[in-house]
Amino acid sequence: MPIAPGATLRRLALAALLPWMASCGAIGALGDAATPLEVFVLTAPGALPQRQGAPLARDVIVEEPTTGGALATERIMIQPDPLQAQYLPGVRWSEPAPLVVQTLMVRALDATQAFQYVGRRPLGAGGDFAIVSELVDFQAVVGPGGDSAEVRVRMIARIVRERGVQVVASRTFTARADAASLEDADLVAAFDAATGRVISDFTVWTLSSLGAI
Repeated sequence: MPIAPGATLRRLALAALLPWMASCGAIGALGDAATPLEVFVLTAPGALPQRQGAPLARDVIVEEPTTGGALATERIMIQPDPLQAQYLPGVRWSEPAPLVVQTLMVRALDATQAFQYVGRRPLGAGGDFAIVSELVDFQAVVGPGGDSAEVRVRMIARIVRERGVQVVASRTFTARADAASLEDADLVAAFDAATGRVISDFTVWTLSSLGAI
């Protein structure tokens, strides 16, 4: 869940999570700070629409999503309650969460072969369209009993025509996925499922909004 403006986090933990969760294999003390963190990546969805015919002569620039401070990190965020943000010990994303999402957006749009160019930065002075987004939710929320979690992903995206800086489309994408357990691999699998649905919906919406399908 997004943290209400002005709310103070009880603790932004980098050492341990709640004592009643300490017995869980995935959620325990960080231990030795020198121990390398295990790195996880997410995958772009495979079943995406394909452009029939030649790509449109348009450049689409996917800007890095903006986000709140608690999500602007490569650590994997978990919320024991709505006002508490903590991180899984011993694991991280391959890059900060906004860059993880940006990478998936670029790969998904490029895989559709709908546009002549899709990238993070324009090839020349500017692109034809820019995707401007905000990553609102990207965390696992622990259930009331402390033995389950639900991953929540929410992103607001806007397509902006570079010439004239005109917003041509805007939409919020939301997905949730239950984790099979609180183990690291199960939590990451739920992140992969929820993020995949958001990226898939985003891709179809972008192609439709720009007349590519």
